[in-house]
Amino acid sequence: EVQLQAFGGGLAQPGGSLRLSCAGSGFTFTGNLMSWVRRTPGKDFEWVSSIDTNGTPLYVTSVKGRFTISSDNAKNTLYLQMNNLNPEDTALYYCTVIYGGNTYRGQGTLVTVSS
Repeated sequence: EVQLQAFGGGLAQPGGSLRLSCAGSGFTFTGNLMSWVRRTPGKDFEWVSSIDTNGTPLYVTSVKGRFTISSDNAKNTLYLQMNNLNPEDTALYYCTVIYGGNTYRGQGTLVTVSS
């Protein structure tokens, strides 16, 4: 059974940093597209970042230069280092994987950016 659990969210001040982690089980990270998405109340899910099957990081324009995605495939853990946060980054953050033709999304972790 594929399971994903994101954690590391919390309250940050504008300009601050947080590091999200996502622990996965039931599959191997290697060769599968891993991503972070986020959702704010009343809005659709927004894709934030991915690591493609070649290990290439991809980012939505609004987070380029501020967020860094990485993974430790040996630990089946995905990370999202978020720097220079702003209030528009406030959202529930989820990690996802496309595995076996299906998309899986775990429970999210809440990031709140406020002074």
